[in-house]
Amino acid sequence: MQLNTIRSRLKIIAVSRSSVASLSLALTLFPTAFGQELFVEATDIAPTEVDRLYVRGLQFLARSQTPEGTWPDRSYGSEPAVVGLAIISMLAHGDDPNFGPYSLPIRRGLDFIFKQMNPQTGYIGRSMYNHGFATLALAEAYGAVDDQRLGPALEKAVSLIVNSQSSNPFGGWRYSPESKDADTTVSGAQMVALFAARNAGIGVPETAIKKGLGFFATCQMSDGGYGYTPGSSSNSARSAIGCLVLALAKEKNSRAFQAAAKYLKTAPPETNYQQYYLYYASQAFFHISSEAWSTWNRKNIKMLGATQNPEGGWDGQFGSTFATAASLLSLALNYRFLPIYER
Repeated sequence: MQLNTIRSRLKIIAVSRSSVASLSLALTLFPTAFGQELFVEATDIAPTEVDRLYVRGLQFLARSQTPEGTWPDRSYGSEPAVVGLAIISMLAHGDDPNFGPYSLPIRRGLDFIFKQMNPQTGYIGRSMYNHGFATLALAEAYGAVDDQRLGPALEKAVSLIVNSQSSNPFGGWRYSPESKDADTTVSGAQMVALFAARNAGIGVPETAIKKGLGFFATCQMSDGGYGYTPGSSSNSARSAIGCLVLALAKEKNSRAFQAAAKYLKTAPPETNYQQYYLYYASQAFFHISSEAWSTWNRKNIKMLGATQNPEGGWDGQFGSTFATAASLLSLALNYRFLPIYER
């Protein structure tokens, strides 16, 4: 499983198993050659424009990280969810995670997440928001980062998600593992983490996926969008989450996905939780169609280019670390190195 995240790269460059030195050199000198081709769809956007924004954002995160693996902005910079998203944004650029320019920040961040994990239960942090995004980071790092702790930790984290769902009458998740209610935002984080873990080779019960999809079905409204809980009104951010969950479940031909896609293409962008919306909307539009993705991506690049700080980060209500990591991940579909970012 340690080769999981380079499996798509091997389709592009064939390397003899015995040529370990050659493979290491190629990963160092030509990292973008191993991912899906940058800007597969026809576009007038220059790849260098995206990479300039992305690298400045990564450099901001690397500079501002503390030795403990957290970030000093407000209280959110020390939350495992935010640390996890920052790690994923570094992995998504395609640099060597063990020896590349962001290997130290990645290692520090993972060390922090491991310390936040309950060794008995596998629970990470103080909420299921933290647990879901931190588990996603473990799943994306597994197979790419040389750390023997990743496999056992990921298995424990997945078990916590599955066990929490099994005692939830809605088949979803909310703020704590013991919650007896559910919402689409917390549940979306757990579902994406489960799909990423399954991509990495970790056993995820199909019943857990189906129960999660069943909960999301109760939250889809007549307009095709998704509400926070069953019966609540739709909005763009939650609809992007629902759309992505269906796409990762390979349900893109379903009526539910088509209805969610139609809603999302006409709904106004979320402004109250802008970066949170960007993170999920980028992935949703990527799965809706090449045309929808290209249109959305062009606008997103223009907007992020106009709002990036001189230091390289972005501002947001949850602090600059979350805002920067989420903004970068909304651009990361242009690279497509991570397994969760493949169509």
